[in-house]
Amino acid sequence: MSPAFLFFVIFVYFGLLLAVAWATSRNADNASFFIGNKNSRWALVAFGMVGTTLSGVTFVSVPGAVGRDGFGYLQITAGYVIGYLVVAFVLLPLYYRLKLTSIYHYLEVRLGRRAGQSGAAFFIVSRTLGATARLYLVVNILQAAILDRLGVPFWATNLVILLMILLYTYEGGVKTIVWTDMLQTTGMLAGLAACVWFLLHAMDLSVADSLDQMRAAGLARVFDFDVDSPGYLWKQVVAGAFITIAMTGMDQEMMQKNISVRTLAGAQKNMLLLTLILVIVLGLFLFLGGLLHLYAPQAGVTATGDRLFPAIVTEHLPPAMQLIFFVALVSALFPSADGAITALTSSFCIDLLGMQRRQAAQALDERTAMRWRHRVHLGFCALFLLLVMVFKWIDSASMIGVILKLAGYTYGPLLGLFGFGLLTRRVVRDRLVPAVVIAGPLQCALLEHWQHLFFGTYRLGLELLVVNGLFVFAGLWLVSSPGSRGKGKEGTGAAGATATDAN
Repeated sequence: MSPAFLFFVIFVYFGLLLAVAWATSRNADNASFFIGNKNSRWALVAFGMVGTTLSGVTFVSVPGAVGRDGFGYLQITAGYVIGYLVVAFVLLPLYYRLKLTSIYHYLEVRLGRRAGQSGAAFFIVSRTLGATARLYLVVNILQAAILDRLGVPFWATNLVILLMILLYTYEGGVKTIVWTDMLQTTGMLAGLAACVWFLLHAMDLSVADSLDQMRAAGLARVFDFDVDSPGYLWKQVVAGAFITIAMTGMDQEMMQKNISVRTLAGAQKNMLLLTLILVIVLGLFLFLGGLLHLYAPQAGVTATGDRLFPAIVTEHLPPAMQLIFFVALVSALFPSADGAITALTSSFCIDLLGMQRRQAAQALDERTAMRWRHRVHLGFCALFLLLVMVFKWIDSASMIGVILKLAGYTYGPLLGLFGFGLLTRRVVRDRLVPAVVIAGPLQCALLEHWQHLFFGTYRLGLELLVVNGLFVFAGLWLVSSPGSRGKGKEGTGAAGATATDAN
């Protein structure tokens, strides 16, 4: 298919997103941007969050990893289910009870201002690195398949895509992306279903026949009982649960959409529906990966990992399927960046700049607050542009591995902070909290480097996230003393009483 035609289709798709943005962002204010005026429909949020949760990394990396890991990703998926239940029935009630706009305000109320700022800072680092890694993967595929043949340099592709995202999120924020994510999720899942159908038809296989061939080829294996393996069953289940708790329940981007739903019951239904859809969709992605690995030898394709799916599509599938693939890929691209930039802007403005606190004290008017928010939004777009170029330079063969590795280091402190706040009644010395949360990842880096001395043949994998959280939890315990939550010597005064009531 002509690269120029594919390029045209992408711009038509973007035009549709702009139309949705225009319709949803009229008369938008900061409340619209941050939490959608707390008027989002739970079913709409749940469906749209599928696209945000999966992104282009899942679309390419999960099928590509089947050749190496089989269906082992289902072990992590089982942990995801446990994690989503914890988010729905432990964290969401807390967030609604405190009527939060930024979830890191809980840390400020419970532990102190520096704890809240530390949590927000680690979220900003975590989400910025994760979102730009996901964005790079999809931009790189579009570049290789379309833009290189049109003579467009990578930096220009990166710039144009980020300008597109900026245009449709600049005013409406959450109020807009709840609707655009729904549209994008539809495109991604339609593309997934079409690719599965085509490959089954091309190989003249039924679902049952294809599963038999996958089992014979060793592609359908699920469980790993080797304790020393990074893919060990219980290690994956526990890690999957904590990944979800940290990367969903303690992540402003994901929770910002949830708390935009009017009621707690609606937000919990949203989370349960998301869990059901996600399990089905991840299973379908793994099935697609098995089909790709069955098809590749027949077609003479030697690409592996993240490069397998794009190679088969661009070299061996008909033009109609190429079009469907690229529309689905673009649909997976935007949710990984639009919600991230919106949430990063929200957290920076609320937690680090103290915008809502200043407005409550009448030290900041609405017009000035919007000007601040616009500048922060532009700043994050510029940072995304720079970091995508850095990932281009790194050029890892499996971005999902990179993202999960980064998550172990950057989400661990959030897990420790929230865990300490929820599970203890101790009062921390707030001024020492930043040092503690920085020390946790540093300790993990040393532990990982010297793990052969401590564990022999055992190798740390995704459980590094939990270890990191435990380091931070232990550090907070050392810099704390017994007391009533939120009423420490360096606590938050009246806010502390709210925290005690909320917990």
